[in-house]
Amino acid sequence: MSTFWSAWIIVIFVVTVAGVCWVLVANRKVIVKEKPKDGEAPKTGHVYDGIEEYDNPLPGWWFNMFVGTVVFAGIYVVLYPGLGNFPGVLGWTSTGQWQEQVTKADERFEAVYSTFEGQSIEELALNPQAFKIGRRLFGNNCAVCHGSDGGGGYGFPNLSDDDWLYGGTPEAIEASIIHGRRGAMPGWLAVIGEGGVNQVTEYLFQIGGHEHDQALAEAGGKVYATFCVACHGADASGNQAMGAPNLKDDVWLYGRSPELIKTSIRSGRQGLMPAQKEMLLESKIRLLTSYVYSLSRQ
Repeated sequence: MSTFWSAWIIVIFVVTVAGVCWVLVANRKVIVKEKPKDGEAPKTGHVYDGIEEYDNPLPGWWFNMFVGTVVFAGIYVVLYPGLGNFPGVLGWTSTGQWQEQVTKADERFEAVYSTFEGQSIEELALNPQAFKIGRRLFGNNCAVCHGSDGGGGYGFPNLSDDDWLYGGTPEAIEASIIHGRRGAMPGWLAVIGEGGVNQVTEYLFQIGGHEHDQALAEAGGKVYATFCVACHGADASGNQAMGAPNLKDDVWLYGRSPELIKTSIRSGRQGLMPAQKEMLLESKIRLLTSYVYSLSRQ
């Protein structure tokens, strides 16, 4: 936070607290110019719809409670962050508290995770207890993108089938979780034009065994061989080393309709799988890997 905004927050806090305190104290009693008649309670002289306002002080308990809240606020901003860049004398931070809780939880559960050390991913995938823990880890960390059943969604790979962008071996899955993945499909409209987009689309339908325009598909094969073969391979079976998908197995990350395929070719696609190495312990990643590995083998 810059010095200006820090000072701004401090001034706003001090002025607000001082202002409400002044309003409270200054209006506890109103100076009445006319003395009340014998037997009458003092009045402020204010009349609203025929109702006269009596000059009664605020209840003592209410006033004292308000003063207590002001004192509490003052003590709080001294102990904890609240006055701009001033960190508070206790040095407390929300991130520090979160990290402390995470560390305690890791220490507590590490004994449970350590019981699976020495077991391979394949063995863990067959272990009922490891499966349950892995399923919980998946639900907490992966389900938001891949679905609770691992079935994926638009732009998010299905983890329960046997079609893998970067490989379905235990080592490949673990590498994906640890380091993340970044997919980059460039847009080709400026290179091949709208006609080329249509031709390549028909060619993909041809090699996938679907209804297609033969003339456009033949032309699209030539365009494919020039611009697409480097990533997806001469037979369009893809390249797991690059994360280039198989284009002839009828599994489409962004949908298989002609218009969706044309959109992918025309504008490209950008995918991101965030790395989990800073988020999860190594023991958790192994259990999570074993669970994902087991999904495609159920």
